[in-house]
Amino acid sequence: MATENAEVTLLEEKAGMEDYGLLSLLLTRASCEGSQYVRRADTDKLQDVFNKYASVEKNENKFMTSTDFVRGFLGLYEGPQYNQEAVKILGSILDTSKDGLISFTEFQAFEGVLCQPDALYKTAFQMFDTNGSGSITHDEFEDIIKKTTLYHKIPFDFKSEFMALHFGGDRKRTVSYAEFSQLLHDFHEEHAIQAFKQYDKNRSGVIAAMDFNDIMVSVKSHLLSEDVKKNIVAVAGSGSGGHQVSFPYFMAFNSLLNNMELVKKIYLHFTKGNTALEVTKEEFLYAAQQMSQVTPLEIDILFQLGGFLHQSTGRITYEDLERIAPYRPTRFLSRPIAEVKAVKSPDERGVGVQFLESAYRFTLGSIAGAAGATVVYPIDLVKTRMQNQRTGSYIGELMYRNSWDCASKVIRHEGVFGLYRGLLPQLVGVCPEKAIKLTVNDLVRDKLTNPKGEIPAWAEIAAGGCAGASQVMFTNPLEIVKIRLQVAGEIASMAKVRAWTVIKDLGIRGLYKGSRACFLRDIPFSAIYFPTYAHCKLKFADDNGHNGAGSLLLSAVIAGVPAAYLVTPADVIKTRLQVAARQGQTTYSGVLDACRKIWKEEGGQAFWKGGPARVFRSAPQFGFTLLTYEILQRLFFIDFGGRRPTGSQGKVPVQAGEIKSHNPDHIGGYRVALATFSGMETKFGLILPRFNSASS
Repeated sequence: MATENAEVTLLEEKAGMEDYGLLSLLLTRASCEGSQYVRRADTDKLQDVFNKYASVEKNENKFMTSTDFVRGFLGLYEGPQYNQEAVKILGSILDTSKDGLISFTEFQAFEGVLCQPDALYKTAFQMFDTNGSGSITHDEFEDIIKKTTLYHKIPFDFKSEFMALHFGGDRKRTVSYAEFSQLLHDFHEEHAIQAFKQYDKNRSGVIAAMDFNDIMVSVKSHLLSEDVKKNIVAVAGSGSGGHQVSFPYFMAFNSLLNNMELVKKIYLHFTKGNTALEVTKEEFLYAAQQMSQVTPLEIDILFQLGGFLHQSTGRITYEDLERIAPYRPTRFLSRPIAEVKAVKSPDERGVGVQFLESAYRFTLGSIAGAAGATVVYPIDLVKTRMQNQRTGSYIGELMYRNSWDCASKVIRHEGVFGLYRGLLPQLVGVCPEKAIKLTVNDLVRDKLTNPKGEIPAWAEIAAGGCAGASQVMFTNPLEIVKIRLQVAGEIASMAKVRAWTVIKDLGIRGLYKGSRACFLRDIPFSAIYFPTYAHCKLKFADDNGHNGAGSLLLSAVIAGVPAAYLVTPADVIKTRLQVAARQGQTTYSGVLDACRKIWKEEGGQAFWKGGPARVFRSAPQFGFTLLTYEILQRLFFIDFGGRRPTGSQGKVPVQAGEIKSHNPDHIGGYRVALATFSGMETKFGLILPRFNSASS
């Protein structure tokens, strides 16, 4: 504490100033080095910026005027007819000495304030604290409110009981910073109530829908999104069947807009993070009572608004809530490189559009499959050679002791590129394989998803099973060619084997050898994998229901572990059927024959050969494949009128500290200065006139 006081004293001495109370408080509290919100600016660099805009020199020290700071440094209130009084009010936020000038000490102190998490409230407090006393009087509060456009539209009664409760009956009580934050919140509610009373001249407890619109646009404009603003009159008339708004409806409407972030949390809690799920009024009412006291009337209004945003279905989605919620700056989580709207509305989603959607998914799935296969192909080669290594039927020393030994011997005898032997036919096969699997899974899931966006567990398993079955007919020939090329390097004296030679030797029928085992492997794999992946995505989504790249990769890898390992016996049988047996090795005539002979000659453990290698190959392969597929859908988004992939919400709200200025002179806390001043308007409705009354 002694160090902080010494720092404050030193700064005051440099400025040649007395101890101004609030300035000391600000300097002490502004020491936010290491803040997780905004990093402080370097003092020397901040001094250079200050000197650049300061236009007054006094006692060999430079000072800014309010105009220098607001119009010059911030770039606000441009044009010749700007409102000088508004500029002076904003400049006085920094001028804690109230001498009409801004010193570097004050400039640096406010930069520290902007680093604080409650910078928005502190900035508003300093604007109302016109004498720099560290507290706000009744006259100060009244003076600032009367200068806002809000007061000019609908005057506020400062002789009301509300003001007496906050400032005392004699209006002598002062309000501290903590109390001010609550006062500012309560003031807008009181102002709205006073406005209702002004329009309700007959004291009937109701006002006209147009009067309701005037109040909301004037007093509560900071709570109105563009969609809500367009539908206020229509919604107000839909509740009672007329064009009258009762006082309870008026209060519920305002309460709903004030609590839209809570409403979003209720939705996400009920849907377990699934932002595409459609929720009925009854379901939402039940969920609301479990979490908070959102009233039935507020929920009625919510669904009335939702009904005007789209064709009334009696259900709402997260997208509806985003459109109803008050405007907040947002950022793209994954900004699309290209975004195309194929249809204007879901009603235009015909057979042709669905075919184009499948073609779009097939293309992205092909690219994703190639990316995933290339990353893990060396593991796949090791897995295949380990599974093909036999004991009991072939005389001689085992070629590989374990997977690591196999990989090292391949590199030693065949070079690093030996780990990629057979990659080309693998890519030729894996692109359509993964594309078919992903496309069919998405297609069947879409068909089995009900209008509310829900899909039962059996439907998820069925969709995955269909995806696994669909790939076998196309990929079995490519799989058998890949396997024969992978094991070709095990015998040094063996002539170099090429893909075309394998195809010619096998013939059409031979290319489908082991297809039954492929069905036995791929159908259970996909039936396990895709439902597990979908539920992991929901589990690892953030509070906004969004999945980042990390959670997508983690979900895909986790889903691949049980799916890959549990079908290892089928994979072993498939490998034995598809590999050309060498002299002295056991041959198999079919799936059941392979099962009997492997069990008899090698025991039950042989069915799990290469299981760990399969997990280490399949889990990351599908991890990178699904990650690439999801990211491509976000980067090259085409709206076919269906549902967006879960967890792919494009935008999320940002805090003021995340909105940075692009002006190179706005360093440290001043990077968020524009966002802070904008926040006073959008959050608190404290809008000062932009121009002089004559020009406005």
